[in-house]
Amino acid sequence: MANVEFKNAIKRYGNVTVIHGIDLKLDSGEFIVFVGPSGCGKSTLLRMVAGLEELSDGQVHIQDRDVTEVAAVDRGIAMVFQSYALYPHMTVAENMGFGLRMNGVDKNVIDEKVSKAAETLQLDQLLDRKPKNLSGGQRQRVAIGRAIVRDPDVFLFDEPLSNLDAELRVEMRLQIARLHKQLGATMIYVTHDQVEAMTMADKIVVLRTGKVEQVGSPLELYHQPDNIFVAGFIGSPRMNFLDAKLLEGSATGAVIELANGTTATIPVDATTGTPNTTISLGIRPEDLEKDSGGFSIPMEVDVAERLGGSTFLYGRCGGLDNFVVQRSGLDPTGSGDTVDIAIPEGDCHLFDENGIAFRRLNTTA
Repeated sequence: MANVEFKNAIKRYGNVTVIHGIDLKLDSGEFIVFVGPSGCGKSTLLRMVAGLEELSDGQVHIQDRDVTEVAAVDRGIAMVFQSYALYPHMTVAENMGFGLRMNGVDKNVIDEKVSKAAETLQLDQLLDRKPKNLSGGQRQRVAIGRAIVRDPDVFLFDEPLSNLDAELRVEMRLQIARLHKQLGATMIYVTHDQVEAMTMADKIVVLRTGKVEQVGSPLELYHQPDNIFVAGFIGSPRMNFLDAKLLEGSATGAVIELANGTTATIPVDATTGTPNTTISLGIRPEDLEKDSGGFSIPMEVDVAERLGGSTFLYGRCGGLDNFVVQRSGLDPTGSGDTVDIAIPEGDCHLFDENGIAFRRLNTTA
């Protein structure tokens, strides 16, 4: 296990800066997920840890050792890529032990390490097969096994589940999470899928355009997003955002007015708010299932998606064309209906004119 730290890490390609002076410390033994939209710099940041990308400025430390100028092979890391990168002419056992053989490790040691990793990954019955005779999930487990046998200080995963179908993604997600608990190793995982981030991570790092937007546990980011970008990115379906006007703000609440004239008091610390400015009210689709008072606004339903356990309503509400409400699977609302949507004030988020969140007062996250 090892900690990882970025110190003013910068990456430029010519005159274009893609990583903007990131300072970030990742603790030993954590499962850390870098998440963000395409092009945000998450894979570049991972490759900087691996030594596959040179820093333009700043430092990378692994286990309190400056590895900025250290070759990738000497950093004590193992990387699992999006593609399995298995040798088709080799068996599972040969693929898993290939790196050790190239380093001159004794055959008996290799066999022992491969056997132990195969047992951990439930591949022990497949060691004599070749990749063409394996499923996608089994191939990915072989790639992970190849990393395990090296006993690295840090595991790096670069979108390893992207090539799998939906059911296999869920299965492999669980297997990787179990593997982390089993090994207790430091793991850094890159994905654009916030569901993967929420379900697997001890700590999530949300990135946008080469900058860190927020770092925290999944529930911290879900309940107390720092800004409107994080609020909209974390959570599925994404948070609804309605335009509102801040009438009055204090340490105990914000009085707001929606576009249709509805007023409400939201329990946030709004001491930094400027009266009569346009702000955003955020409410998650799943919080609209609750019958906990608050205020209500009408919604014109365009589409009702019935998934059995849940029903999702899509339509126009409060000036927003793609408003989403999550209700129970037995909800009878259909396309073309107009329904009153109750919005519980205690579940609302508020963001100022710059998209910065007012701190919520009613959550323990």
